[in-house]
Amino acid sequence: MSKVLIVGGGAAGMIAAIAAAEKGHQVSLYEKNEKLGKKLFITGKGRCNLTNAVEIEELLSAVLTNSRFLYSAFYGFTNQQVMDFFTDNGVPLKIERGNRVFPASDHSSDIIRGLQRRMIALGVRIVLNTTVNEIVVIDKQVQGIILSNQELVAGDACIITTGGLSYPLTGSTGDGYRFAKAVGHKVTELLPGLVSLEAKEGYVKQLQGLSLRNVSIRIVDGKKHLYSDFGEMLFTHYGVSGPLILSASSVIGKRLQETPLSMTIDLKPALTFEQLDKRLLKEFQEQQNRQFKNAISSLFPAKLEPIMVELSGVPKDKRVHEITKEERQRFIHLIKAFPVTLTGLRGFQEAIITKGGVDVKEINPATMESKLVRGLYFAGEVLDLDAVTGGFNLQIAWSTGYLAGMSV
Repeated sequence: MSKVLIVGGGAAGMIAAIAAAEKGHQVSLYEKNEKLGKKLFITGKGRCNLTNAVEIEELLSAVLTNSRFLYSAFYGFTNQQVMDFFTDNGVPLKIERGNRVFPASDHSSDIIRGLQRRMIALGVRIVLNTTVNEIVVIDKQVQGIILSNQELVAGDACIITTGGLSYPLTGSTGDGYRFAKAVGHKVTELLPGLVSLEAKEGYVKQLQGLSLRNVSIRIVDGKKHLYSDFGEMLFTHYGVSGPLILSASSVIGKRLQETPLSMTIDLKPALTFEQLDKRLLKEFQEQQNRQFKNAISSLFPAKLEPIMVELSGVPKDKRVHEITKEERQRFIHLIKAFPVTLTGLRGFQEAIITKGGVDVKEINPATMESKLVRGLYFAGEVLDLDAVTGGFNLQIAWSTGYLAGMSV
């Protein structure tokens, strides 16, 4: 039996503690907050989208950074095994649109309680309100940890599951990166991931609170295509947000740090240019004596109408039957490519995850053990791994945490 020390009581830390305890190790979990799973508690607006019920290959394709590194982890503790774990521990689940998995109760606290129950049953020692200052390494072998009160806790292995820099109020303040660097590990560039984007145009701020469903977006840098997808998004007082934008941010974030990018929104992606032209002609024929500004209400949400009129270049008081073919086609182009200039990422305090982290080239993908220090393991968001929205980032936490715990 080894003495296993786990630093960080989030998703990866709790599942690592369970896996290590199931193997018969003596496990102590250290968490600096007053309770476990503080970030897990707010995940998915408090509902906790804990995984995604797709095939493993699809799980891997949802990972944006270092997906091949996760092969052993994802097959070693699959999304189905994650679901079975919670069901077996008294947390009924449900699958929603996009194969996203939630607790049936819609309460993330049930997920945390399920993990706690299992840890207590296995005799895991849970130490709250306790900050770890340092990992003790002698001759490239873990010897223990030093707490903030300078107490040395001896251990045979240490699993670092401290999370990233996102939502710092939950305790994610980058401790794991500091520990990793102190023992010689490389940490890649850190950026906010799955985060809202800032935009330049004044009309974007006027659209604050407007949610668009079933639209598609396209983001380019000059002529170079960077990202496109279909789904829902939201206008805010600073720019744009919502599922489409969050996923885009993790793909374009690095480029956006260097230069503004152009985004176009197709407001009617189900219709081709020609189909939309026919629909407009029909609308205009039925309302031929009305003014342009009053003839488009069936096409857009009320908040969007005046901005569409303004950007179209068609005089708002012009009678519909006087609109030229060129004006109509220019208007269709606006509907199919509504322009937004993206200027930057929001900060870590709003980001769902952190992009970047401990370089996975220095971690054994079959065990999550450091290649530099024996007995030192990393799991979860502290690693340079990230995925799109939909439960995939939590699956990374469960799979890498479980693998680390099992490998000690």
